[in-house]
Amino acid sequence: MRLGPFDTSNINVRSSSGGGGGVGRAGGIGCGTLVIALIGAVVFGIDPMTTLGMVEGVQKQAGPAQSAGSSDLSEGEVCATSAYATEACAALDSLNVTWSAAFERANLPFEQPFLDLYREGRVTTEGCGSASSASGPFYCPADKGIYIDTSFYDQLAQMSGTGGDFARLYVLAHEYGHHIQTITGLSPQVRSLQQQNPREANQLQVAMELQADCYAGMWAGRNRDKIEPGDLEEGLQAASAIGDDTLMRNAGQSINPEGFTHGTSRQRMAALKLGLESRNDSACDVFFEGG
Repeated sequence: MRLGPFDTSNINVRSSSGGGGGVGRAGGIGCGTLVIALIGAVVFGIDPMTTLGMVEGVQKQAGPAQSAGSSDLSEGEVCATSAYATEACAALDSLNVTWSAAFERANLPFEQPFLDLYREGRVTTEGCGSASSASGPFYCPADKGIYIDTSFYDQLAQMSGTGGDFARLYVLAHEYGHHIQTITGLSPQVRSLQQQNPREANQLQVAMELQADCYAGMWAGRNRDKIEPGDLEEGLQAASAIGDDTLMRNAGQSINPEGFTHGTSRQRMAALKLGLESRNDSACDVFFEGG
């Protein structure tokens, strides 16, 4: 995907790498209650405040971010730390432009998330506890931040069989989708429903994840002039690789639909494609229709 130059004044990015430290998903909120213990594999896309403990009404609050080795680099310096960082900064800029325009058309206030990049370490987030990088990329609604361990991209390439950039951009755009769910008020509504109806917690979480996949596709569809040959196939391969059924099968486990929290490979591919083809975020509301 040809994203081209980006405007550092339009992004809020920081780095937590250095000194062997870094950032990971919010394991301090009961990490493993629904996903890690069941699948035992790297999974991205979970809103930790819903999936990792909020069903039980447990919310871990922390003070200001205490990322090990957190740097004081400027946005431009962070974006230049690696090829992955430069790519992520360009994607964040594009996502900000695309989504701010969508909110403006709807006459709604918009708030950009920040992006924290790191590689192989551990972190304490502002509002979602601490975790190791093994837990994968995540969005923390309490501090409106996207946390990505860039080493996950290497794992994703192995899992999906593609090292293309669109698979990586899909990861970031999916996490951005959770930010959209937060600032529109959907995420807290779903967390409340999960608390009230624990038996429906997984089903609600699947809907959240599929909508985030759809939002990722919507962003790409709105920027289709930048899509290159093979991008769609890369995205679909990545979506297939992290479907609940595929992850369970690859982990040597029986496929258990009751344990799904992200959707099957087929569902994730369909959700991404829906966003790509419709180019309309309203089309992604289908995952909560009739609920």
